[in-house]
Amino acid sequence: MKNGRMFILLTAVIMLTGFDDKDYEENVQEHLDRLQEKSSELEKAQDMKAHLSFVKESSQVDWDIDYFEYNELKKQAEQLNEKSNGRFNVHWGIYLIYQAKQKGIDPNIVFELLNVETGGKFDPSLVGPPTKYGQAYGLAQFMKNTGPWIAEKSDLPYSHTMLFDPYYSIQLSIEYLDYLQDKFGNWDKTLTAYHRGVGGLEDYEEKHGDAKSWYAVEIQQKAQQ
Repeated sequence: MKNGRMFILLTAVIMLTGFDDKDYEENVQEHLDRLQEKSSELEKAQDMKAHLSFVKESSQVDWDIDYFEYNELKKQAEQLNEKSNGRFNVHWGIYLIYQAKQKGIDPNIVFELLNVETGGKFDPSLVGPPTKYGQAYGLAQFMKNTGPWIAEKSDLPYSHTMLFDPYYSIQLSIEYLDYLQDKFGNWDKTLTAYHRGVGGLEDYEEKHGDAKSWYAVEIQQKAQQ
């Protein structure tokens, strides 16, 4: 019905402006193509929402964008996809950029953190090597002793299997970065604490006199490129 109304309106406009038959057909088709493209992009945005059931369970996480915002985020996300050689899904990028900006965090910081955590693979099913503290899981490489309390603090549901959901993993990483940045107000400290834990940050500062770990430096440098 909407396409039919648009067709009638375009016909009236073109008749008034005096286009010939060829111009008429080309202009009508061009506008209908644009209309179809917008409809298709909106459907993709709605499909994304279907994968974000955890958002509905949180009072602190929002996902509500229109076509124009979605389209702008998509352009930025395509740059991240290209930067990752196609490994970082465009829709993951759209979600990451939107949620990072909601917290006032540079999306490139989050992207490069995931890059380092996964060794450039951006594999949501990744399981880290065994350590004395346990193993890390998913895109943001959370351990079982860290994920639950971050989820609780952020009013997010939690289960171990959710760490393998790329959207959930992205959200949890943003929530943790927001918490640490609010605590320290310094990206060297925030990123080193993300990597080593708050206790590990204190040990690093005591030994080196600052929080400029290779992890913090590398992520910030790559985020600026």
